[in-house]
Amino acid sequence: MSDKIKVTRRTDFGKGAARQARRAGLIPAVVYGHGQDPIHLLLPAQETTLAVRNPNALLTVVNEAGEEHMVLPKDIQRHALKDTVEHLDLIEVRRGEKVVVDVTVHVEGEVAQGNEYVLDHVTVPVEAEATHLPESVTISVEGREAGEHVYATDVQVPAGTTLQLEDEIVIATVSEVVEQDLGDESVQEEQAAEGEAAEGESAEGESEGSED
Repeated sequence: MSDKIKVTRRTDFGKGAARQARRAGLIPAVVYGHGQDPIHLLLPAQETTLAVRNPNALLTVVNEAGEEHMVLPKDIQRHALKDTVEHLDLIEVRRGEKVVVDVTVHVEGEVAQGNEYVLDHVTVPVEAEATHLPESVTISVEGREAGEHVYATDVQVPAGTTLQLEDEIVIATVSEVVEQDLGDESVQEEQAAEGEAAEGESAEGESEGSED
């Protein structure tokens, strides 16, 4: 089910017009797809920001004439400091249409004792029907030893979803945990403490000399 958002046509363009729209609580957006000319829109900022917390959120934009278009975020531009949505590129989709999107990799299980895993791919591309896009895919690292890899063939995807990666692509790597040398750390701490004590004695000496 998609979120319905009422939109208006954007008629003023340029950086100045975009800033004015944002001050008015609106987000400039462009809709592409199906060979049509790009459609320039203004979306309500608060409602849209909540809707696109999931980067693959399916939206239904409704214009002034009541016409509806089902769209997916193709690119979300955010403010570098405020993290607010500044602009959206949207792609129009239709029910039953297959699309390719990136989804997060969810890890289950624990590696063998003394090992850790590193994700080589935090997200992976999948193909699915536009109205049934998965939020994530799953891999298991249960009991895996150092030197083992999790490959694309090991990724568990929901029914109707196809992973768009070659089978030999590494998704995660398991390695041995490297323990820190506590002996060296203790020596460094001791040296640091001795240095602080020496600085304190030097400061006391200077203080006594100044009183004379």
